[in-house]
Amino acid sequence: MGVPIFVLAILWFSFIFYRMAQVERSAVPQPADVAIVLGAAVHGDQPSPALAERLEKAFELYQQKYIKSIIVSGGIGKGKEHSEADVMSTYLIKKGVPASSIYLENKAVNTLENLSFSQKIMQENGYHTALIVSHNYHLMRAMEMANVLALDAHPVGTDPVSIYIPYYRVKEGFAYTKWTYHKLLVLPAQEKAKGNK
Repeated sequence: MGVPIFVLAILWFSFIFYRMAQVERSAVPQPADVAIVLGAAVHGDQPSPALAERLEKAFELYQQKYIKSIIVSGGIGKGKEHSEADVMSTYLIKKGVPASSIYLENKAVNTLENLSFSQKIMQENGYHTALIVSHNYHLMRAMEMANVLALDAHPVGTDPVSIYIPYYRVKEGFAYTKWTYHKLLVLPAQEKAKGNK
């Protein structure tokens, strides 16, 4: 019994890594109404090195005029004083992005909320298309979530230099497995419950 499960796990993770690579290859910048920067850890009032990499990519997109506005998304982590969105906004303003071009989404605590809450900001401001900015290994799961939300989005990734990539790819594999369970079983049950009300 243990051997077949092990083989299935190897096949499943091989599929995940293959799909990650596919999405990474498609993650070429294109014009959009807005960029959504997915949050990551902050250290006090400063972005972690990993979050700074995402912000630098968003700033690059802004400079190159792929987008005119940026949504920074991330709430307050456990034991933190500042929301990820507040820290990201301050970082981008210091880089030269006008505050009027930055929208703060400071409630989200996971990727699905990042995208769902950012989508509401887009709708409120008449935006229709978005570039999702994150690390390459994170893009596949983020794009699947965007599709579930019917969010018209395109991925743009950054290669991490501040973190150990193999570890985070494996970690993301487990996160994607959890998301797949949520997508196939939890979300349909929630929709069914809504329909029965």
